[in-house]
Amino acid sequence: MKRGLFVGRFQPYHMGHHNALLNALREVDEMVIVVGSAKESFQPQNPFTAGERIEMISAALKEDGIFGKCYIIAVDDISEYALWSQRIKSYSPRFEVVFTNNPLVKELFEADGYTVKKLVSNIKQVDSTKVREKITKGESIGGMVPSAVESFLRKINARKRIESILKDEEKQ
Repeated sequence: MKRGLFVGRFQPYHMGHHNALLNALREVDEMVIVVGSAKESFQPQNPFTAGERIEMISAALKEDGIFGKCYIIAVDDISEYALWSQRIKSYSPRFEVVFTNNPLVKELFEADGYTVKKLVSNIKQVDSTKVREKITKGESIGGMVPSAVESFLRKINARKRIESILKDEEKQ
């Protein structure tokens, strides 16, 4: 059994993430999905809590029938990068390969002896910033996020949350 690791903030989880995960799952039997910056929430770039991000990812995985192939864990940031990969390892089930497009994550895990592979998504032009902007404007995010994530974001009233955060930022 070969297991991979995929780290992201997932603010929110979108089709680029999902497509990259599906592609990576062709190379491994299981995936550990790390919800990074777990303590960050209710901020313009990090509006959702770690628990909400875990729920939205879980919903998307269940919708595609791959929930049983994935572990989802939340990990806080630490300011000492040399220890960050050790923290991930201590919170995570064992894994053999790391999937990332982040040069720092690549360097840290390669230094620990891991094989690091590039995440490949066939979905272009989608990123979390664009999704958050569309949510704020009340525009459709259909096709940008899995439908289960879109439903979840509606359920928690993501638009109101992001608008409140942005209004609070303007006051400061």
